[in-house]
Amino acid sequence: MEWMIGFAPFLMVIGIVWIAQRGKLEEKKIIATAEASSEKAAQYASRVTELEDRVRVLERIVTDKGYDIAAQIEALRDQRRVDETVAGVPLDTKERGTV
Repeated sequence: MEWMIGFAPFLMVIGIVWIAQRGKLEEKKIIATAEASSEKAAQYASRVTELEDRVRVLERIVTDKGYDIAAQIEALRDQRRVDETVAGVPLDTKERGTV
């Protein structure tokens, strides 16, 4: 039992050093996580800015007075109707053969 009393100061020093080192390690982990998070946040912010710019360009195209989307859509619909009615082999109804 007396030998434990002699080792107590050494055990306390070892414990204090271990706790201090563990605290430093945890601090480094927190700093690394914060740096990674800020880097990702910067990447997301850059991507958001890029997408906002693209949306602005699309808004300009759509709202431009010279760009008439509704008329172009209708023209495409009309062309589609014509394509559907003309599809197939034309029949010559004047020259019908007998079977």
